[in-house]
Amino acid sequence: MTRILVVEDNESNRDMLVRRLERRGFDVAVSVDGPQALEMAIEVRPDLVVIDMGLPQIDGYEVTRRLKRDAATQDIPILGLSAHAMPGDRDKALAAGCDDYDTKPVEFERLIAKIQAALGKLRDS
Repeated sequence: MTRILVVEDNESNRDMLVRRLERRGFDVAVSVDGPQALEMAIEVRPDLVVIDMGLPQIDGYEVTRRLKRDAATQDIPILGLSAHAMPGDRDKALAAGCDDYDTKPVEFERLIAKIQAALGKLRDS
């Protein structure tokens, strides 16, 4: 079963994502902030991370940079999520190391397509 680590500090966004991903057959682990996400990425070894870029303590950009620098986690695909849809936000997320980026509110079918694409690239390599 494919394991996804959802990193989201907003309870309603987190609950919606977790419920809908589990209904699609994913095993979902949850983190509510940056420090916990860094620990959980090592502990649960997810196949993919979906991360809010605007996290408290350590934001999603820095979490992504740290995960991509660590040999133990650098190959895990990361999909960044943000409520910001300003020009350059996608580029900023990709520059931090995200494999893809999407905006909130989440359009779930589009997110699923991005998840499947990222997992497909991982399996093809």
